[in-house]
Parts: sequence; structure tokens; C-alpha cells
Amino acid sequence: MNEQCELYDRECIDCGECDICDIDPKKRCDDCGCCIEEIDDYRSVNIEDFKKQNVSKDQLKRMEKRLIERQNEKKDTEYKNE
Repeated sequence: MNEQCELYDRECIDCGECDICDIDPKKRCDDCGCCIEEIDDYRSVNIEDFKKQNVSKDQLKRMEKRLIERQNEKKDTEYKNE
């Protein structure tokens, strides 16, 4: 079963729209939290419970891959700025 799109009623097509910052559409979301109002539901999350209930193994692999890509991009940018 394919992953469900976070924004639309369809399967994920890896368009990347869900990774765009809600405040600055020119920026990739870095999970700063500025777009989230101070609501108790968002103040803490048990990651293990979230993974068990909401994230498939394929999604975890893709998130890990994206994280590594972002870390490499950051390293490349830092290296170029030196």
C-alpha cells in the first residue's frame, strides 16, 4: 500500500509540496514551529507511539533518506562558505 498524501485526498506522488514552509513558500520546512499556535496538543509527542501508530517502515526509510540528504546539503553549504 502506498503512502497517503498529507495535503490532498490521494496517494503520495512525492511532489514535495508538504515540505514547503507555510510562512515562506520559497523555503523548505525546517520544523521551526512558527506556524503552529501554542496548543497543548503540539507541545509534546511520544515519538515511539507516533511511529507505531502513524508511520510505516517505508515512510521511515524515506524520512531517514531525506534527513541524510538535508544533512549533506548543510555540510556542502558550510564547506562552500569556508
